[in-house]
Amino acid sequence: MYSVLIPVDRDEARASNQASYVSQLPDATDTVEATVLYVVPPDEFADAAEVAFDDIDAAVQAANQLEAAGVSVTRMVDDGGVAQQIVRTATELDSDEIVVGGRKRSGVSKVLLGSTAQDVLLSAERPVTITGESVVLGDGIRRVLVPVDTSEERARNQAKYLTSLPNIPDSVEATVLFVFPHQDYKGAPSHDFEEVDAAVTAAEHLEAKGISVERVAVGGEVGRKILDAATDRDADSIVIGGRKRSGIANVLLGSTTQDIMLTAERPVTLTG
Repeated sequence: MYSVLIPVDRDEARASNQASYVSQLPDATDTVEATVLYVVPPDEFADAAEVAFDDIDAAVQAANQLEAAGVSVTRMVDDGGVAQQIVRTATELDSDEIVVGGRKRSGVSKVLLGSTAQDVLLSAERPVTITGESVVLGDGIRRVLVPVDTSEERARNQAKYLTSLPNIPDSVEATVLFVFPHQDYKGAPSHDFEEVDAAVTAAEHLEAKGISVERVAVGGEVGRKILDAATDRDADSIVIGGRKRSGIANVLLGSTTQDIMLTAERPVTLTG
């Protein structure tokens, strides 16, 4: 079974979007086990023993929505530092993926992502998907954009995430994309996908698992080309790498990664 942790806050719209994403994972009714978690934050001056799951409307919304879609659900309340407890619970459950909300459209990065979502993104040792403000996934085959940089390790992790999803290979079609930075001017060098080892690594790993892969190399501004490619292909989601363990948030996530997570109009998964 594919184990997903869904940590929710008190925002019912975000919780509903998180549940929608999970319920539309490939073959979710038969292959997904979801845990909806509410962590009582320290500023509520209560602990898990004093807060009932059924008193948290957003948590109930997510759980009921998943169950209505036929997904197995465990309901859980805990307390402590919110991000730390989310990561700890994911480790204890050996979750395959954490699905968070939190994307907003104003202010600096912590406001945009939400401080808890950002802390989870930076510290979890497993894929983290941020669903944002809306989730509209197509029926049938899931179209996924996999933009890679020059790191073969990150590209391999992005591919491994896709091949870990339920009902592979019949449920996913992938586009592996490499953008040659700013090379969109007259006389720019040729954009040869096969010259980029990381791109080839990702494509070959996916194809070895039977996933249909489109190989694309273009030149231009990296973030914009990724977003354009996602729009042109009506991608259901974007799977990116980019997690590092030093410096400020912009360095930790990578500036392009952060830009994609803040502006993409579709779910984004960070594999690291």
